[in-house]
Amino acid sequence: MYKTILVPLDGSPLAEAVLPHAQALATSEDAQIILLRVSVNPAAEFAFSDPALASNLIDSLEADALNYLQPVRGRLQKAGLRTRFLIRQGPIAETILQIAAEERADVIAMSTHGRSGVSRWLLGSIANRVVNHSSIPVLLIRPQAI
Repeated sequence: MYKTILVPLDGSPLAEAVLPHAQALATSEDAQIILLRVSVNPAAEFAFSDPALASNLIDSLEADALNYLQPVRGRLQKAGLRTRFLIRQGPIAETILQIAAEERADVIAMSTHGRSGVSRWLLGSIANRVVNHSSIPVLLIRPQAI
């Protein structure tokens, strides 16, 4: 039923709380896990004033994402799972949905960050936007505070 599981990660322990659940699902379904790191591009602020600075910021974001995702992928592969990763920039929820469509994911597995009240209003809820606009199932895990 599930052959491709998209797992968006932001580098936080809270986001990684979904990994055991994605791993169990992938094992039971013989599915592939695609790890996704989406970063907002702060370089857009500098693109017109200093293109070199924008390029350096983009390179730095991609290097950070690569340094984060490679060990996560390695742990999953060591557990016998087929996995790969993607690094993208853009609006986070929209990019998650776009990649899910492009990769023909069967499910998106992600953690919530448990924000409520003013912080949720100010920061928005990526998980909420993904759930409300996804055409495929979304597995949400609300981790315990770490």
